[in-house]
Amino acid sequence: MARFNKQKVIYTMAATGMVPVFYNADADITLQVIKACYQGGARAFEFTNRGDFAHEVFGSVARRLKDECPDMILGAGSIVDPATAALYMQLGADFIVGPMFNPEIARVCNRRLMPYIPGCGSLTEISMAQEAGCDVCKIFPAGSVGGPSFVKNIKAPMPWTQIMATGAVEPTEENLSGWFKAGVTCVGMGSKLFPKEAIAQKKWNEISNLCSNALSIIQKYH
Repeated sequence: MARFNKQKVIYTMAATGMVPVFYNADADITLQVIKACYQGGARAFEFTNRGDFAHEVFGSVARRLKDECPDMILGAGSIVDPATAALYMQLGADFIVGPMFNPEIARVCNRRLMPYIPGCGSLTEISMAQEAGCDVCKIFPAGSVGGPSFVKNIKAPMPWTQIMATGAVEPTEENLSGWFKAGVTCVGMGSKLFPKEAIAQKKWNEISNLCSNALSIIQKYH
């Protein structure tokens, strides 16, 4: 069961402005990465459903997280079908993210008042997702669909739209200022927050510092 209600999840994403996005097949490494992000100020985290037995890794991490990072909101990403969404909800996901919009996932999530953040690449897809009850829509891949200018052009006719940009997001002032000046609610950030060398050498402080610095930049423009 989710530990946080829908309103809390959306508020936290909007307040912090960043959702780290990560996958690793090792539950211990995943937990250490989440704890490093937590130490750096992140309060929402997306674990992507990318590998074999990924749900088992997620379940293990979710059980331990409630004691080690009690305020961390944990979601499941790369969800493309309703059965997988239901599985992750049963394992304790607080929100569901997908690379595209699937109305059947929206139906499953709505039944449990679970935030569903679908990937959208056009104004029409965003509108359809909103009609299906999606409070936040992910533009994905954000760099390919038009970048910050796409966000700005969406917000002009539909200013109520809450957008999470994922893809082509980097922890630099130049990059983040562009997204937030355009009007995103939050950004999803993956590999740039998690250098392979830092993971391999277990330099968790490096990840904490990257998170902290990115969040500091975001707060200047959010």
